[in-house]
Amino acid sequence: MISLAPKDLSTGKLHGYLLHAVAPRPIAFASTIDAKGAPNLSPFSFFNVFSANPPILIFSPARRVRDNTTKHTLQNVENVKEVVINVVNYDIVHQMSLSSTEYPDGVNEFEKAGLTMLASDEIKPFRVAESPVQFECKVNEIINLGKEGGAGNLVICEVVKIHISEDVLNEDDTINQEALDLVARAGGSYYSRAKKGFFEIPKPLQNLGIGVDNIPEDIRNSMILTGNNLGMLANVENLPNKEEINSFIDNLSERYPDIKTASHRKRHKLAQNYLSYGDVESAWKLLLS
Repeated sequence: MISLAPKDLSTGKLHGYLLHAVAPRPIAFASTIDAKGAPNLSPFSFFNVFSANPPILIFSPARRVRDNTTKHTLQNVENVKEVVINVVNYDIVHQMSLSSTEYPDGVNEFEKAGLTMLASDEIKPFRVAESPVQFECKVNEIINLGKEGGAGNLVICEVVKIHISEDVLNEDDTINQEALDLVARAGGSYYSRAKKGFFEIPKPLQNLGIGVDNIPEDIRNSMILTGNNLGMLANVENLPNKEEINSFIDNLSERYPDIKTASHRKRHKLAQNYLSYGDVESAWKLLLS
């Protein structure tokens, strides 16, 4: 066993040890608004429930390790002391991951991730309609834990209203954990699905993914592709060109002779199969052919 003193480690190294060892962690999918009313949506895995009476949730948007800047969420809750904490289940995990892309201030992550804004009852920020449980919260206090990169900021939230989808409730109105199908964060690219264990999602691009809002309408409105499928497709910086698409389809014709005349439905099903193996590039070439 190795023994380490935090003061002897770089912040990045220490950060990695903490995230890999203290896992899996629940995810706060936090929806806020800025002083002008523009929506923002971002996930945080420094999060948990800390009290039932009063009902208190705490999450921490940490200062970025690489450059010591703060996230839009922290700036928003400092100005407008309200937040919706949406839970993340497996059905929206890729869209959640895409929303963590560092889009410029003012960009609506709901639109980029292909998620639906739903008006709250008691506060201004929007809920994520696709999330099975949504907590409308007032921010009671923000505690800054430091001024250097990696320092946390505890956002202490009091729940003022809870919304629960009937799809995840038992007959006695308790939550069915298996139906809820939550996911949690671990180290690196690892996540944990509550009922199936670990899986990986490639981290969002350092450059900006195109976003679901820039996916062609016939693909975005597919009756086959899921929200998670769209989230994977949207996390690319550039689309393949015509030459790449034609070359791919010509090669694919050897296995599927009728692919050039196949219906949208058949192409979308085959593209979904590529996505199930993480082959986003091939899925795009097929969908754009």
